Amino acid sequence: MRIRVDVVPDTQSLRWEDVHGPARAVVYGLLESRDEFLARSLHDDGWGGQPLKPVGVTSPMFLRAAPRRGVYTTSSDGSVWFGSPVPEIASVLVGALAGRDEITWGATRLRVRGSALEVSPPVSDGLVELETVTPVLIKHRDHWLLPWETHYVERLEHNLAHKADVLGLPAPCGLRVVDVGPRRRFAVNGAPRIGAKVRVAMEANARFVNALRSWGLGLETIQGFGWIR
Repeated sequence: MRIRVDVVPDTQSLRWEDVHGPARAVVYGLLESRDEFLARSLHDDGWGGQPLKPVGVTSPMFLRAAPRRGVYTTSSDGSVWFGSPVPEIASVLVGALAGRDEITWGATRLRVRGSALEVSPPVSDGLVELETVTPVLIKHRDHWLLPWETHYVERLEHNLAHKADVLGLPAPCGLRVVDVGPRRRFAVNGAPRIGAKVRVAMEANARFVNALRSWGLGLETIQGFGWIR
């Protein structure tokens, strides 16, 4: 389930450390406001006996934001997406957002104009292409990988298989990178996160594709990375 929340910021730009930095705290704050046990369990233990957190979110995104070099500018037409392929988690997020008139995102306050559930486009078993709107994080040992580097496809396939296992769904196969965006670097709690937007193709089960649309590709989706268009 995907939820789009339309927002108006009270600042003309986001601090770079606030683009992805507050995302995890915002998600857990929403969950805790409706179900403290679920929030604590997900934070401490993950889901389904695995440490993965099946939650996706974006950094705040703004249409028609005036470009300024080196500045993450905002506009009055902003949105943040939240999602989860797990009904128990998704329903808590929906409930928490339904009564929310403001989201504090780091040093910026986002006034909520409204929210809506997004319906995923129909998909069948077989070949599918997925494109992300936020950078995908993939790691090999202690190195953040970029799509053109060795081990990238292998580690992304491993991540997808791990997610499929948590959800009890068939893992995809035949993954290939179709297109990539530029290298992006963000600081999250003082630590670097390095990745790039990607478009990938793979053979996948339709239910798993729909689950990914509410979860995302790669690591740290709960921090706003890997959200699928």
